[in-house]
Amino acid sequence: MYKGLKNQLTEKLTNIDNQGLYKREREILSAQGSEISVSQGEVLNFCANNYLGLSSHSELMKAAHEGLDKYGFGLSSVRFICGTQDIHRALERKAAGYVRMDDSILFSSCFDANGGVFESIFDKEDAIISDALNHASIIDGIRLCKAQRFRYSNCDMVDLEAKLREASGARNRLIVTDGAFSMDGLWTPLKEICDLADKYNALVMVDDSHATGFAGENGRGTHEMNDVLGRVDILTSTFGKALGGASGGFVAAHQEVIDMLRQKARPYLFSNSISPMVVTATLKALDLVADPSAGGKLRQTLRENTLLFRSRMLEAGFTIKPGDHPVVPVMLGDAKLSQVMAKDLLAENIYVIGFFYPVVPKEQARIRVQLSAAHSTEQVNRAVDAFIKVAQKHKVIS
Repeated sequence: MYKGLKNQLTEKLTNIDNQGLYKREREILSAQGSEISVSQGEVLNFCANNYLGLSSHSELMKAAHEGLDKYGFGLSSVRFICGTQDIHRALERKAAGYVRMDDSILFSSCFDANGGVFESIFDKEDAIISDALNHASIIDGIRLCKAQRFRYSNCDMVDLEAKLREASGARNRLIVTDGAFSMDGLWTPLKEICDLADKYNALVMVDDSHATGFAGENGRGTHEMNDVLGRVDILTSTFGKALGGASGGFVAAHQEVIDMLRQKARPYLFSNSISPMVVTATLKALDLVADPSAGGKLRQTLRENTLLFRSRMLEAGFTIKPGDHPVVPVMLGDAKLSQVMAKDLLAENIYVIGFFYPVVPKEQARIRVQLSAAHSTEQVNRAVDAFIKVAQKHKVIS
């Protein structure tokens, strides 16, 4: 039986490989940082979600060791059996306090967090109104739910309002959006969304994975940046990006929502607890980002690096998505070109990845660059210089 499936898969993989689009994972031989070791040698890393440079921060490493020594390596249990330590509740309280919500609940990832929300809270009498470019985890989470489904064009408030009118008969209406769209480096217009939610008596849910820790004056996220603290009903996010880059996610919301998720969210009920060393390191990460001095300095460095890269790339003639997010998509259009350029950039000691369909829409292939507070000005300039050299070789710019 398997032979037939094997032949089908082999044919498809051969076709992908012939197009030069086969995804070959690169192995990293060092800790995560602005400079990493790969088989080719030392390279500058411009494709990590390490926005604040905390992935290998000495204070987080120390906190992780302390957690390992005191609480052990793993819990061998889910939370409701014997998998809840005092540090897990401490992290839930601290995360909720940081993003200014009633309470929060931990998940093994934000993917699981999004997978646990919809089915637990909403049913066929309700309506979910989702941005067209929302993360795959939101899409998959909605599929698990029996609620009516509506999709509005990316960041299109006219279309969102039309969908809200269309869903007017539902018991509850939930608008769900990414806080920042990770492939485009685009912020969602959250104030306008909240205004429409108020107008049509709807709820608002935001996945802030690519914002928590650095968006807004104190890094609390897009709701702080848009001055709508207290107007977002459900917020999901991750510890796997700006907040240390390890693993784990959370839902922060009104107390009743969190209480219901503890009873019904299947990814929470049936997944092992987050490792103690990740919890203690993440507690330290939240302390750092919440500190006006330490966290403020990291956010300022990230902003400066982002502005430098964006301005130099535009000046050189590249097509990039507008904005000020540290995700900078260098638009190329052609899928194979994105792979060839990424390979040539690696030869220039710049580690980036090309993205193409189905990760991004067809004919919108790109190299996604991600800036970090760990990058020096010299490293940012080296990356731009390498992009110019490689792009001129392929006649992307003159």
